[in-house]
Amino acid sequence: MKTFLGIVHILLCFALSGVVLLQQRKQGGFTGIFGGGTQADAGGNQWQRFTGLSKLTVVLTGIFMVTSIILVLY
Repeated sequence: MKTFLGIVHILLCFALSGVVLLQQRKQGGFTGIFGGGTQADAGGNQWQRFTGLSKLTVVLTGIFMVTSIILVLY
């Protein structure tokens, strides 16, 4: 079981890295680093404004975190 989870974890690492590299870069430069967002960023329907790659990144990151915790505990 631990070997299987380790293999899944490694595959998730590669998939997550690939999805992050495929995303478009925002044109804002360094404006977002120091909290320079707009009022629209605090909206309630943030999930619906995400692109498909952003949603996939969130899902893969969640699965990656779960497999990390499971591997540490076993």
